[in-house]
Amino acid sequence: VCDYPRFAGNPVVDEFGIRSYLGAPLIDSTGMVLGTVCVVDVEPRPWGRPGLQTIKSSAAELVARLERRQADGLPLL
Repeated sequence: VCDYPRFAGNPVVDEFGIRSYLGAPLIDSTGMVLGTVCVVDVEPRPWGRPGLQTIKSSAAELVARLERRQADGLPLL
């Protein structure tokens, strides 16, 4: 996290001592971005391709579950 300018000086990163971040967008079937699923750690972690594949898969699974709930007429929250 410390190597990326967009996180530099971020008060949340600094306050919690975040040193690793991995995230993937939650994109529904219409292409709308609903948010992001992410993991953080206070230790540096080399997530690599396996980590990226895992978080992307988790994001896709979460969107699919949300869309199934909506199709079934259930509330999303």
